[in-house]
Amino acid sequence: MSDRKPHPDKQTLDSTPVGWKPSSWTRCQMDKPFTYPDLKELEAARTRLAQLPPLVTSGEIEKLRDEIALAQIGKRFILQGGDCAEMLAECSSAPIANKLKILLQMSLVMIHGLRMPVTRVGRFAGQYAKPRSSPTETKDVEGQPCTLPSYFGDLVNQIDFNEQSRTPDPFLMVEGYKHAALTLNFIRSLLEGGFADLHHPEYWDLSFFNNASVSDQRRAQYEQMSRTLADGLSFMENLGEQRVEDSSRVDFYTSHEGLNLFYEQAQTRQVPRRQGYYDLTTHLPWIGERNRQLDGPHIEFFKGIVNPVGVKVGPTMQPDELIELIDALNPSNIPGKLVLIARMGAGKVADHLPPLLDRVKTEGRTVLWMVDPMHGNGTTTSSGIKTRIFDDILKELEATVDAHDEADTILGGVHFELTGEDVTECLGGGSGITEADLSKNYVSLCDPRLNYQQSLELAFLLTSKLGQS
Repeated sequence: MSDRKPHPDKQTLDSTPVGWKPSSWTRCQMDKPFTYPDLKELEAARTRLAQLPPLVTSGEIEKLRDEIALAQIGKRFILQGGDCAEMLAECSSAPIANKLKILLQMSLVMIHGLRMPVTRVGRFAGQYAKPRSSPTETKDVEGQPCTLPSYFGDLVNQIDFNEQSRTPDPFLMVEGYKHAALTLNFIRSLLEGGFADLHHPEYWDLSFFNNASVSDQRRAQYEQMSRTLADGLSFMENLGEQRVEDSSRVDFYTSHEGLNLFYEQAQTRQVPRRQGYYDLTTHLPWIGERNRQLDGPHIEFFKGIVNPVGVKVGPTMQPDELIELIDALNPSNIPGKLVLIARMGAGKVADHLPPLLDRVKTEGRTVLWMVDPMHGNGTTTSSGIKTRIFDDILKELEATVDAHDEADTILGGVHFELTGEDVTECLGGGSGITEADLSKNYVSLCDPRLNYQQSLELAFLLTSKLGQS
């Protein structure tokens, strides 16, 4: 058992390892999932990215880290959600506004039910890269098998199955930056503009309340929460001075998986009057399960930045390995620095999560525990369609809450793949999507997402479960 590490003062937040630079990750040995064929073009793209203004500010990053630190001690909750992978072609007003809308509405349900502030973190304005299980993909083309690089998201290559599209193009990083900037600009404009109707449940789509699959008890619970939420918001507005959306400005943060380290490195820099290096592509980058090797390039890169960093933690993680991972990314045990995103699968939570919770608690490590109930619950229908089942997602949420209760630890956040659109990609929920419905509006090119109604329903259910714990 390693020694317990002291909490630092707020003034000593720069824990950059001695000799670390944003390029240090390039010295790590790795099996590259993709390679850029033209190194001169890669250098030109990286140089251009480094010249461009930052997408987020160091002050915003510091504020998010402070809010994560509050969530670690149960005084705030983190709601993280958005697309599995953004598409450059879908950078338009309606999809962005709808994702923002559902996250704001879910957060209002949680604020009301949990009686605490909720921090909203969107999986967008940068979620353009996607890990794949294989670096190549083989399809029949004109009757012959053809093997090409896998599609790693619009930040790396393009989805069309031909050699030109699948060849990694470094200038897609510049295009990704531009589209992230456009997305952020629109989000900030919407938030400054008010989004007034989003705060009133009478304008929400709550038709799932009346679906036959929703029990009378659960329907009554939804309706009661909706009424009391609406009454509370109306009371605040009737106090007279300001509308609720104006009385406390809505902050919003971005996140994405830091898969393409060339992109992250290009926007990582020091800023005036602050110590350390900031990754200014996003507020909260995270490391996926495939890339969290202790001696790998992703751990090497993200251990050197000031940003809070998330790490996906699956059922294969062992307690000793987790402590090593925590100490690699947050050796000074800084509050607000490290987010552990558990994604076990509904049937594995009870066996695999408690030993991790106990070990981290015993060792005195300061982390934010979140739950991702999506990625451990994928399934494929008899016709070969990838999907997720609403009840499995709910079971993982409930089992995770129970595990934290038994361990006397804090579940401080949730991480969803969702969209504000009326898609049919996940089965079940009050909206009653069946296997026959999947083909109606299945538009995701990667993983299935919760639709608007399923997302809002899970906000009600999770809030109710947390309120009972």
